[in-house]
Amino acid sequence: MKLGLHYWSFSNPADPAMIAPTLAEAATTAEQAGVASFTVMDHFFQMDAVAPAEEPMLEAYTTLGYVAANTQRMTLGVLVTGVMYRYPGLLAKTVTTLDVLSGGRARLGIGASWYEREQRGLGVPVVPVAERFERLEETLRICLQMWSDDNGPFEGRHYQLAETINSPQPLSRPRPPIMIGGGGEKKTLRLVARYADACNLFGTAEGAGEVARKLDVLREHCAAEGRDYDSIVKTVVAHRPPLDDVDAFLAEVAEYAALGVTEVQVTPDRRPVEFAQRLGDEVVPRLADLG
Repeated sequence: MKLGLHYWSFSNPADPAMIAPTLAEAATTAEQAGVASFTVMDHFFQMDAVAPAEEPMLEAYTTLGYVAANTQRMTLGVLVTGVMYRYPGLLAKTVTTLDVLSGGRARLGIGASWYEREQRGLGVPVVPVAERFERLEETLRICLQMWSDDNGPFEGRHYQLAETINSPQPLSRPRPPIMIGGGGEKKTLRLVARYADACNLFGTAEGAGEVARKLDVLREHCAAEGRDYDSIVKTVVAHRPPLDDVDAFLAEVAEYAALGVTEVQVTPDRRPVEFAQRLGDEVVPRLADLG
């Protein structure tokens, strides 16, 4: 079982001048502790469902470039890129750039986007949900084309690219892994079966039951698409804080492991450097027992 650090807040410590050094120390501490992946959100306002929108928030890919320069081994990705925030060709180029500069450590996490307050606030087009999923599928197809030998045009309903030149190509082989986030049963999980190397689901207070149900749906989509279900990496954002009760957290992770989940992401609930240090001391060594 791998552990990922999902860095969702830049408010601790409160001084904006401390954001960069704290981020660097938290990331390097996590890597030294054995954390396998580092992710950030793709938001420009803080999520107002959990904290005031005015709280500090950094642009995701710039942040990962900074983390890349301060780390050596962790996989780096956005959990998850909002499809409406970047033209697909530029997104493929951005992820390629992160992959090249990090030595092949980038992962494309992507989803349909949802936070309309920041979209309206910053002038991002707000389109119906059905169109967002159409754009998501075209974006996936464009990224796959740009990470292939085909540098010709792409003609879609929403996006038209005259050329898909992408030089240099990513260092990751055969390309950066694609992770689709979300548990939508009709569209999101179908796209996972069709295009993704990994899925990302949210844990709930009820434990692993809901994740198990979503994975059953994914298995059905894989059968319909002719896709090997076992070839898809299953990841979960843990609901239970890992440090409040380490035994209870590990028991929940064991339930995920029994479902075939191989990576669990956790979010800091205290000073990020302290959180990363305690993960290394109290959690990571015990994860090895889960396979």
